[in-house]
Amino acid sequence: MTEIRIITETHQDDINIPNEPFRRIGRMIPSCFHGAWSYEAVFYDEPDATECFPDEHYDYTAMKDHSVFIGAYDRGNCVGLAILQKTMYRYMYLYDLKVSEAYRQKGVATALIRKAKEVCKEHGYSGIYTQAQDNNLAACLFYIKTGFYIGGLDTNIYRGTAQEGKADIVFYLDCEDPGL
Repeated sequence: MTEIRIITETHQDDINIPNEPFRRIGRMIPSCFHGAWSYEAVFYDEPDATECFPDEHYDYTAMKDHSVFIGAYDRGNCVGLAILQKTMYRYMYLYDLKVSEAYRQKGVATALIRKAKEVCKEHGYSGIYTQAQDNNLAACLFYIKTGFYIGGLDTNIYRGTAQEGKADIVFYLDCEDPGL
């Protein structure tokens, strides 16, 4: 059984669990009409290439004053991570969310989000916001499934980079939402 807990200085190395590959299965196409967001999920006929984000090499000491680290543990091994960052807004920022490949589709990410909602409430925030690339459909659909809603779209963030042509979808989750 997976245990979800705050990562403290004692286990600070756990915040650097490696990123593992994921399949690009499609793209989320959001649209906004009169202030109401909707989306279309476009699935590829065959999953696109496998992608893996580079490892981050987080520094616990440098981040601890403005971040909360939440770990998912199986028999003492960290298998999932959520990093929340304090902001000047009503929403904490979900800076990172990742689960080891062998533990995906087993409720670990949902449990991390559930704990993140508790942390937000404890810190006086109204909710959580995060972003996902539009071509990471599995992540986008996960956020929708766990109660997040679309609140924005950034089509310029990757201009002039190797990621050009992608966009970031901004997702929000209200902590008072009884879901999860």
